Amino acid sequence: MEDQKDFVEEVLKQMSHSYVHLEMKKSLQNEINKANLYSGDIKKHLKKFLKESGYSVTIQNFIYQRVLEKYNRRYNSSGAYKEPLEYIEKAQITWQKCIVKSINNMCSELSLPLSRKRNAQDQKVLSQKLENMQLGLEYNDEAYSKLRPVYSSADFFEVLVNIKNPNLVSSTEGNIEQWGLMQAGLIGSNDIKSELELLNGKTPQVGIDDVLNASFASEWIAVGQKVIAQRHIAASRQYLKQGCPSGLRKDIWRTFFNIDITNESIHYYERLKGKVLEYDMLVDYLIMKDVRLTATNDDAFFVFEDVLHQVMLVFSRDTWMIDQFHHFSNQPPKSYVRGRLGLEEYSVNYPPCGIFPFHGFSMLAAPLCYIFEKPVELFFVFRQLYSRYFYQLYDISSHPESIVSLCSFFEERLQLDEPQVFKHLLEIKAQPLRIVFSWFLFAFSGYLATDQTLQLWERVLGFDSLRLLAVLAVAIISYRRENLLGVTTKASAEAVLADISTIKVIPVLVQYLSNS
Repeated sequence: MEDQKDFVEEVLKQMSHSYVHLEMKKSLQNEINKANLYSGDIKKHLKKFLKESGYSVTIQNFIYQRVLEKYNRRYNSSGAYKEPLEYIEKAQITWQKCIVKSINNMCSELSLPLSRKRNAQDQKVLSQKLENMQLGLEYNDEAYSKLRPVYSSADFFEVLVNIKNPNLVSSTEGNIEQWGLMQAGLIGSNDIKSELELLNGKTPQVGIDDVLNASFASEWIAVGQKVIAQRHIAASRQYLKQGCPSGLRKDIWRTFFNIDITNESIHYYERLKGKVLEYDMLVDYLIMKDVRLTATNDDAFFVFEDVLHQVMLVFSRDTWMIDQFHHFSNQPPKSYVRGRLGLEEYSVNYPPCGIFPFHGFSMLAAPLCYIFEKPVELFFVFRQLYSRYFYQLYDISSHPESIVSLCSFFEERLQLDEPQVFKHLLEIKAQPLRIVFSWFLFAFSGYLATDQTLQLWERVLGFDSLRLLAVLAVAIISYRRENLLGVTTKASAEAVLADISTIKVIPVLVQYLSNS
């Protein structure tokens, strides 16, 4: 009880120092001045005003977010996260050093600076290209064309499968046969069926019932419109568990992330664009090259090339992301002023957002282009999506939803639910994790049809769990089990799972979860 009391006091303190409180206090004062009320009527009138003005919902959302911050690391940026397992921490530090070394080696080999200030003429030219969405034309220099991705999914995969728990009993010593590649020794909860109870086939879902049942489709749209009107974060999360009609996606997602595009938001975005204009950075070229190699080569996303160029460049300048590293297991990479290597007082976070653009980075933003047509909207939603969820796909930690845990959980579930398929794949030397790993890394973006990717992501938000990615991977293998059992070579097994663009996410998940 004492802890709860302290927590309530802390929330009230945070509220009293917030911009919301300041704005609300001013509005209440104005209401009192113009209402000409007797003292006995003031309280009743102000309660009514708070409800009608929407401030009561704002207060509820503020409290809801503070509760999430207290009990969920995903939302907590108030205290630094410390990786509890030494061997995991060591792997993370080593990997971080490899990334920094890779970028420094590229600079040395190609004689390119990490950052340099643009002259006035270059800024003017780039400004015009930013406004006209023609950024891709800026990056054709021969030296920059030789840039390679900082790391690939194959590089990262090898790091993960070589993380070994020193206390893990080997398969030759223990009684349980070790089939998978993961040696980190992280055990995930197997109670996934109860966690995803709404996907058991008994509850209507967008992706199945909206197609088969016209009345559900219209009723669910009406429910969604109420959620949007009320602006409740908690209600939007519950709504997303059953999916969102495409016409309501923009407003439901903005409600979920509590994003309101104000003049202040637009000015913030413009300031970041100004930073792009001011400095020419090596990461800019890595971003542009990634957009060209991935999103631009995808039939679903090539039309958004220029939007992605702009948004990802702006994201790279956003120092807000540095504060989010409190709940990441790693620390933002640093660079040093030339000639001052190793001197902390001359260190700077590089890139400014703290995240090096890896191969395929832009694919995590590409599906959002179908929801948000304005770059400023896309930017604010993407940074919330990445900082709350997708960072864990690249974060080496023992957190239950880190990429390490996700891979371990996938192998556990596959061995438990499809042992015959798993064993057959091993016999033909086709490790399942190696085949599906890139699905996880890009949250299925570029592998599923875009609408199916968004339906999956909505359930990730609704159930607040990246483990859905691993569950879907097992479900797809289960769905194609007969084809997989019929192949006799590794290449054939890979071919069976190479194209999943026709997969309907929700029917496959429901079928798997109702049978498992």
